[in-house]
Parts: sequence; C-alpha cells; structure tokens
Amino acid sequence: MKNRNFYFLSQIIFSFLFLLFTANLILSQTQEWIHFTSGKNISCLAEEGNYIWVGTGYGLVKLNKTTGELTVYDKWNSNLLSNKVNAIAIDGQGNKWIGTDEGLAKFDGVNWTVYKTSNSNLPHDVVTAIAIDGQGNKWIGTKYGGLAKFDGINWTVYNTSNSNLPDNWINSIAIDGQDNKWIGTYRGGLAKFDGVNWTVYNTSNSNLPNNEVYAIAIDGQGNKWIGTNLGGLAKFDGVNWTVYNTSNSNLPDNYINAIAIDGQGNKWIGTIWGGLAKFDGVNWTVYNTSNSNLPESYVRAIAIDGQGNKWIGTSNGLAKFDGVNWTVYNISNSNLPNNLVKAIAIDGQGNKWIGTQLGGLAKFDGVNWTVYNTSNSGLPDDFVTAIAIDGQGNKWIGTMEGLAKFDGVNWTVYNTSNSGLPDDFVTAIAIDGQGNKWIGTFWGGLAVYREGGVILSVEKTKENFPLDYELSQNYPNPFNPTTMISYSIPKESFVTIKIYDLLGKEVATLVNEQKPVGNYQIQFNAKGLTSGVYIYQMRADNFIATKKLILLK
Repeated sequence: MKNRNFYFLSQIIFSFLFLLFTANLILSQTQEWIHFTSGKNISCLAEEGNYIWVGTGYGLVKLNKTTGELTVYDKWNSNLLSNKVNAIAIDGQGNKWIGTDEGLAKFDGVNWTVYKTSNSNLPHDVVTAIAIDGQGNKWIGTKYGGLAKFDGINWTVYNTSNSNLPDNWINSIAIDGQDNKWIGTYRGGLAKFDGVNWTVYNTSNSNLPNNEVYAIAIDGQGNKWIGTNLGGLAKFDGVNWTVYNTSNSNLPDNYINAIAIDGQGNKWIGTIWGGLAKFDGVNWTVYNTSNSNLPESYVRAIAIDGQGNKWIGTSNGLAKFDGVNWTVYNISNSNLPNNLVKAIAIDGQGNKWIGTQLGGLAKFDGVNWTVYNTSNSGLPDDFVTAIAIDGQGNKWIGTMEGLAKFDGVNWTVYNTSNSGLPDDFVTAIAIDGQGNKWIGTFWGGLAVYREGGVILSVEKTKENFPLDYELSQNYPNPFNPTTMISYSIPKESFVTIKIYDLLGKEVATLVNEQKPVGNYQIQFNAKGLTSGVYIYQMRADNFIATKKLILLK
C-alpha cells in the first residue's frame, strides 16, 4: 500500500511541476539530464521565483531552477526540526513555513524560528498541512491536535473540544476566493470556516453520507459532487445537499471510485462493484456487466475525449462508449495485451496508446492494433506505468525497467546504466512547452531530460498575460482532420468552446471548465465529421465570440 500511495503521489507532483514550468520564460542549459532531490522521496513542493523548495523524507531541499544547484537543510546542519517534511507554504514576505513530524519552522533565508508544543500554542508537533490566507495568517493542520491560526504573534487553536472542527486529524486545507477555509479531515468529514462561523459537514450534522470522501468534482455552476466510501454520492450547492445512494436512486453502488463531468454537464460515476452510472441531474442510466458491454463492474478510471467519447478503464479491459455504442477491448476479443490498463494517451492522429500492467504497450487506430512488448520491440519492460507524447509525435513510455522513446520506427531506451535516469522504475512522465521531459521515479526522485540540452525557466513575464478576451481564427483553415484554436482570457473565468454545424447542432465541446488567466491553444479533431463549414463559439463571463472553420476531406 505504501508503494502504491507513493506511485500516485509522484503523478500528482508531476502535474504540478508541468504546469509550474510552462508558465515561465526559458533559458537553455547544456546538460541533457538534470536530477533533483538526490533520489529522495518527494512529499511537497513550493515555488519561489527562480527556486523550488522540495520537502522530502530526508530533509528540505532548495533547488535553483537555472543552475540546478541544490541546498539541503536537515536537522543536523540547520534548525529544521525533523527531516520528514510534510508541508511547505511561502508567505508574501518570502518566509518559508515548513511543517514536519516534530513541529513547525519559519525560515527567512537566514534565520530559523521554531514552533513546537513546548514553546508555543501549536496544538501538536506533527504538522500535516499549511495554508496562508489573504491577510497573511497561517492556517496549520496537525495530525492529532486539530487546526491552528497564527498571525505571527497570536495563536488561535480549533479542535473538537472548543469548536465545530469535526476531527483533530487534518488531512488538507484549502482557501477559496471568498477566504473561506475548507478543511478535510481523516474521519470527521468536511468543514467550512469563514473566520467566524463554522459549517461542518459530516454524517451526524449534515447529509454528507459518509465521512470518508474519495472523489470530488465541481460542475460549471459550482456545485460540489462528492463521492464517498460506502455512503454514495452527494451534491452540495453551498446551501442544499442532495444525496444519492442505492436506496433512493439508481446509483448502482455506494462506493464511488471516480467522477467525471462531460461538456453537457452529465456526471459519469465509476463504482467499485456496481459499474458505471450517467446522471443528467434528473435521469440515471446505469451500465454494468449485465446490461451493457462494460467489461467489468470495477471501474478504475474515466476519461472523456474531445469528441465526447468516454474511455473507461477497468480491471478487465478497456471500453469506449460514445453515448450509444460500446466498443470493448480485452485480451479475448482484441489485441489488447492485458486487461489491466494502467495508462492511456491519444496522439494527434487520434491513435490510442494503451499501457498495460504486464502485457506491454498497444497502439489502436480505431481498427488495427499494434502490440509492442519485450519480445518484439525495444520496449524495456512489459509493465507500462506512464505514457506521454511530445510535439513531434514521439511516444515516451515509462516502465519498471527504464524509459523508452519510440518515434514509430526506432526505439531508444534510457536506464540507470546508459543515461542519467536516476532510477529504472519510472512512475510518471510530463512534457512541457520547451520539450523537456519531466520524469518521476520510484526511488530516484525527479529528473528532467531534453535532447540537445534542458531548457529551464528563470523568470515570469506578466507582460505576456492577455489584456482582453480573444478567440483567434483556427489554423490551418481549411483543415483535414485537425486544426488548432487559440484563445486568451485576461482573468480567471469559466470558459466554454463548442463546435456547431450550420444548423446549430452541437457536434463537439472542446473546453468546458474554469481557466486561470493566460493564452491557450487547443486541438480540434474532426475525424468522423463530413466536409463542410462549421461554427466554433467561445463564451467566458460576458464575452461571446463566434468564428467559422472549414473542413475539407
């Protein structure tokens, strides 16, 4: 279980780093491989200008993104309280707040200030989470002592004895745009705190159906959809709760494993024993092994592609569902090499690249399968853990025995013997806008690789932020079958971009989510559509823009 948890933690950290570095300017380096954290297990990250602060199980690391230089702080060479760093937050003055298993530390770059139960009102020495609000107050979650607010002078402690905090074991803290604190606990459910009033959501004082929350999704109207362990599904609009379970709805199982929301607002809910459910807000449609071609009722993951197809990974194969038709792929009816699907990536031509647990890699173009394994290709191991596709269409494949690059003809394998890869067990891969491959490993920490030299960012460019909303003309136009659509938003907004035919019928949803300020580009694949003129429309706040695109086949 510990190894599996670290596997998923590595993937989460990767997503963070990928977004972090693509927002900045670039500076070329001469090294092709760069390692970070000296092979230590990563637990948390925080960015400060040209530096990344990395919490590990072996101390705190300060990384210079330009030079790759590392400065390591541990309890032997600094006033860091413990080498097990659980949380890092950086305040507006650049002070680092570091939560450890033995207390809290503030570090201003020169001086350390240490807070423990013995010298302060910190309620417990195991600090699990830190968040900083708009007024600079530090909100500190602990393992057994509840929550503390620290303004730099005064401490205010919230626990189960003196407040409505539902559990003294804090797992996470988030602060929303209205400065409300949302506090997730181990067994006590969820709490919202506005600084004066507590609103606690648990099984005893609300309609939260179970205190163990496993999945959360937020729809376009801001409703929270909460999946629980054995308690079913809850919708919360900020005032009203609506609970769906096997007794009062057609939800097929009370153990929710995954939630995804499509462009039309339908909720797709994966369960452990009951299969898949679609819920449009009124009607339920349940898919399981008895009434559909879903290959297994244990749904491991749900993904929705640009055409609205649902790709459903199970412990017994892969299914594609277009809303009407099912296409099931498993070892008995296709060339899917193993029924345990671990990774899926879709390239620019719409090919699906499917990594399996022990069956290697498969390419599927919708008709033909091509299987790559250790016997017939340069794939270094049949346990495929991750897949990423770069701008040139090269596939980067992570395995338990190293990393492979595949250009469609040639294989190049990177491992600890022939490259700077720090560990052969690759857990995750992300590729940024400069072509750097960010590679997470099980025991070797994080590495970045780019043929010809790594490109790292050194400073942020506020002047690159857009001043106005804009929807650009697609390019190329006419096109067949793919084209790119660029758009800009000057502030965080909920953005939709949809494709319509000339009769006004919606044929695709490209974007339907909250987006931060920035410039964006998205690919539209018109495979399956007939030649002709189509309309694409962007909506964001009060901005609406419509343009034409031409598909010529």
